[in-house]
Amino acid sequence: RAAAADGPPDPVAATYLRVLLRHTRWAEQQFDTKAGIYPARDFTFAVVLGNAVLLTRDGYDPAVAGVDRDTLKAHTLATIRHFAASNLLTGGTEWGRKLFFDTTFQSYFLLAARLLWAELDAATRANVERITTEQAAYTTALGENDDPTSGSWTPNGLTGGYVGDTKLEEMGVYAQSLAPALAWAPADPRANQWRDAFGTWSRNEAGLPAADLANPRLVDGRPVSANTATNLYDTFLVENHGSFGPHYQEELWRTSGRNAMHFLAAGTPLPEVLTAQPNGELLWRTMLLMTSDAGEPLMPMVADREHLYGRDVIPLAFRAQVLGDRYAAYAEAQLAARLEPYQAYAPADRITKFSGEPKYEPEARAELAISYLLHEWRASHGGPVAAVGKDEFDAHAAGVADFGTGPGLLAHRSPAAWAGTVSKPGFVKFAWQPRHDDWLFVLGGANPALLPATNIAVRERHATTYEKVRDGFDATVGVLRFDTGYAALATLPTGAAVYASTGVAESEGVLNVYNLATPGVPGLDGDRSYTAAEGTVTVKAQAAPSGARTDDVTFARVTARYVRMLGVQPDPQYGYSLWAFEVRDGDGPDLARTGTATASSAAAGKEAKYANDGDPATRWAVSTSDRPRADSWLAVDLGTARDFDRARLSWEAAAGRKYRLETSSDGVTWTAVATYPVPALRSTGGRLDIDGRAGI
Repeated sequence: RAAAADGPPDPVAATYLRVLLRHTRWAEQQFDTKAGIYPARDFTFAVVLGNAVLLTRDGYDPAVAGVDRDTLKAHTLATIRHFAASNLLTGGTEWGRKLFFDTTFQSYFLLAARLLWAELDAATRANVERITTEQAAYTTALGENDDPTSGSWTPNGLTGGYVGDTKLEEMGVYAQSLAPALAWAPADPRANQWRDAFGTWSRNEAGLPAADLANPRLVDGRPVSANTATNLYDTFLVENHGSFGPHYQEELWRTSGRNAMHFLAAGTPLPEVLTAQPNGELLWRTMLLMTSDAGEPLMPMVADREHLYGRDVIPLAFRAQVLGDRYAAYAEAQLAARLEPYQAYAPADRITKFSGEPKYEPEARAELAISYLLHEWRASHGGPVAAVGKDEFDAHAAGVADFGTGPGLLAHRSPAAWAGTVSKPGFVKFAWQPRHDDWLFVLGGANPALLPATNIAVRERHATTYEKVRDGFDATVGVLRFDTGYAALATLPTGAAVYASTGVAESEGVLNVYNLATPGVPGLDGDRSYTAAEGTVTVKAQAAPSGARTDDVTFARVTARYVRMLGVQPDPQYGYSLWAFEVRDGDGPDLARTGTATASSAAAGKEAKYANDGDPATRWAVSTSDRPRADSWLAVDLGTARDFDRARLSWEAAAGRKYRLETSSDGVTWTAVATYPVPALRSTGGRLDIDGRAGI
């Protein structure tokens, strides 16, 4: 239906509509003019859901979208016709039926078709209806078995799994493949079978026998005690890709948001399980404890999906708009306030950046469209949800939790900061984030925090929590023993943290700081200032996306035939990779351009020669096995002895944290001429202020 004349129902919804409109520029760049459709590649055709929302609401602005409305409509309808006919369930051969992950994009596609139902021809409508019902029939026929077309993806029946790789997501996929049929074809003779299967998979998504077996509550007429799956730790934490994965914990509400929109759009009553998910509120309690100032979770372990703002919206929108959760509404508003600055940052117009897969972009567009629709639904069903204020949110989210030795996380959220002791192998660190700042210290993945590396073996873990209700205040103490000694972090109710160590490794005290130019995001104004007793320095942000860096290194003029970059500390995830290695004497030509490059190792297709070929689209990268190696190197033979006094190293995201530039006359004996980084400020002690946002 068309939106009301006064436009979007609330400011957050208005933001979503503006972001969708601008994102259409990216969507149209994907359009295949020869085929006349948005392509199947990376499920790009799912952009039709965002298009459908824009085409059925007032306020379309072709100047912002980069395409006129009639052209967008023609592209959208042609794509829906094509993919409705090419689905395996309608006799096609291109896509569909496959649970992982065709059915996720099928859900978006079917909803887009319903929004544009009046514009579709009879054959396309029939195909859409057939996809809807026959997918449910296919999934139901599988019973508890794996989908044979989905490779190794498995829910492990209704037993599930929780160590390292939760089956919450997989069970959610089974459920979401059934939801469109229950919403749009509730009178189908097979609907009762579909309903039983949907309920079973949905109720088991967040299954935990220790909680479920003692729970007599009926959900959709079935006792929670009948659940059989174990998909989470008994501390209400979810793992994926080998460690705590907040975004996979949020899958519970991401899937619910997709499913709910079909029921709400069809006018079919919501299954009770969508609003009464067993263990859902305790999982949400964990998410509150991890929430950043941007409304999305902090990620001290696996970095998969970190800072994917476009994909973080729908879980919050579902909880806020469907469940009426005022705390989720606050978090959603904080994330929405950052969406447009995030979208403007390079690469402009996109709404998933910094991590993830290509399919996340059309997926984020679809989920942003659903989130907008959820706001419209709420506006006509009780009006907007009044979000709590910041102080109330911070007081409610505050707390401490020891999630156990297996998860390896001891966490504390005070009103002023978040901090945690992480003992999970491969992610070992003492993390601290003042103001819950999503963009201050780098916490995710293999990035070190206070400890110099994340792969140090933990021999003992000691975790203590202090709780306000019992002890009068919230605090934690985490002590880890390593082969070389002990290190510990105490977190205080004021937000301060105290790090102590017997001296376990060289270069302790590491804190990596984000520094981006993203006006509108707190702290990311294009530079960071550091103040000590010796003075203040300001470090400008690089213009390139996060991770990439260009180093201009100068030194006293030397005469040499060989020059090399010798690594000292690699990027913690990917080692070393250079787009270009240039050598010059003053403003002279690049001497390396005519030289011969060699390296300690190279990945296939990323050999050393690509670092000095003059092509900005090619690069050298170390081999996968050498990514952890500190002393990887790239050398250039200039052919004869030359004079030079500077080098430019243009790094890919795998930018060396520390390295030396060395020269040689024979390629055997090397002399260091420069080191990176060159400190902008040295201090002998006292307090260091970090951009007015943290102090040490």
